[in-house]
Amino acid sequence: MSIPPTPPSSAAQPIAGVTASGVDFAWPDGSPVFTGLTATIPTGLSSLVGANGVGKTTLLRLITGDLRPTAGSISTVGTVARLDQTPAADPSARVADLMGISATLAALARIEGGSVAAADFDAVGDDWDIAERARAELDALGLPDVALDRPIAELSGGEGTLVALAGCLRQRPSVLLLDEPTNNLDRRARGLLFEALGGFAGTSGRCAVVISHDLELLELVDTTMELYRPRPGAPVQLRAFGGPYSHYREAIDAEQEAAEAAVANASGDLAKQQRELAQAQTKLAHRARTARKAQEEKRVPKIVGGLRRNAAQVSAGKLANAHRDDFGAAKERLAHAGDAIRKDRHAVISLPPVEVPARRQVVIDDRLRMDGPERVAITGPNGSGKSTMLRDLVASAAIAVPYCYVPQTISFPDEQETVAGAARDAVPEASAEALHASLARLGLRGDAGAQPIHTLSGGQRLRAALAIGLVADPPPMLLILDEPTNNLDIDTVEVLADALAQWRGALLLVSHDEGFLDRVGVDRRVPLAK
Repeated sequence: MSIPPTPPSSAAQPIAGVTASGVDFAWPDGSPVFTGLTATIPTGLSSLVGANGVGKTTLLRLITGDLRPTAGSISTVGTVARLDQTPAADPSARVADLMGISATLAALARIEGGSVAAADFDAVGDDWDIAERARAELDALGLPDVALDRPIAELSGGEGTLVALAGCLRQRPSVLLLDEPTNNLDRRARGLLFEALGGFAGTSGRCAVVISHDLELLELVDTTMELYRPRPGAPVQLRAFGGPYSHYREAIDAEQEAAEAAVANASGDLAKQQRELAQAQTKLAHRARTARKAQEEKRVPKIVGGLRRNAAQVSAGKLANAHRDDFGAAKERLAHAGDAIRKDRHAVISLPPVEVPARRQVVIDDRLRMDGPERVAITGPNGSGKSTMLRDLVASAAIAVPYCYVPQTISFPDEQETVAGAARDAVPEASAEALHASLARLGLRGDAGAQPIHTLSGGQRLRAALAIGLVADPPPMLLILDEPTNNLDIDTVEVLADALAQWRGALLLVSHDEGFLDRVGVDRRVPLAK
């Protein structure tokens, strides 16, 4: 039975938190992202799901005004705050900078020191207790020991995310946008984030929108919003499904079952029409030969034969055209039915073959020893030094085999360069064919290689970094991946896990996603204490 998409269940029409009306947006190079996007995101807690690269982060940036639509408009119920995938901050900055309160704190300090400057009083406004409120937000998110003057560089990735979230909540926005907020968070921190989100979205008139691949978080939402491109070249649509991710998944699975049945029926009809057309053409050809033979043998008068031949040709033409019309209509029905089959459910990631001898020394360090094709996960709470350990190993002489390291935050030397150009710059000795093949193995085919780096989604950046690292000669025997599931859509997480599970090289991983580690087939865990 088909389960159609359903709006959030409510006796009354839900209040709009965000409204998009006829929104068009394209990148400066002309690459379109949205065309005529019209949709409403209700108040409460909503998730925004969709394939990597479909435009989820771009939509959040349009809502905050960081990007401007080329046409149409976006309105919100009030002020907006956004938590980015990677909270941006100067490494020399401090916690107060990341929370957006350093200027106000500086003005307060000057006033306490005797300043009577109007500019200082304007900077403070009504925020005389800003330090206390900021401290309360940090405490609520499990960061009682993080001082406002602490350098950002001393924070782990998870701690940085929580500090940035505290800064967002301090603004008391009406709309809160979160892009992969559970990236880098341990289980305790995730629980605190869930509690904070529930408290925010549970307040009447507030709207929270979260992009995430975290299934536990996606089960907490009131509404699941999906960005989806039905077919190549078609405009992206934003659809609402009432309830959490599991309800959305049921609806999509039912849609796909119906679509696959429609394709099977249309395919059978096309084959039937093809047979009937072939039979009709054979029958008409036989009639024509019989008529010709009868006239040649003078069994009918010439004038009568000519009239019969003309009438037969007209009749045959009508019959042939009717069968061709039926055949053409069947082809159109099959094409239309095929459009409903989701191509993004069949993403592929394949890794190049490699063999690591069982006794081959891979990592030799006081903290870690790896031999052969071992699969090791470094675990521990936020701030325990997992990413630091990976960086130290990469910087030292501890790694004894060719390796590919993909850090938590993926950067490229030139964000304006295309994917293919970045690969060429990183591995100039590789042939164009080898680079193209490596990108294709990671799902970056066709026009994807011509995309500028700065337009890539977080998941596409991971694919590009892996493709570049894997094209090296000799090929890597060890993959070092720091939170590789960050910013990936759920289907791609599963595809990556399966690809890593089948790969015969050595793996050194940091991930808070226990399901991912189990699926990859981790042999042992190395716990770190904070």
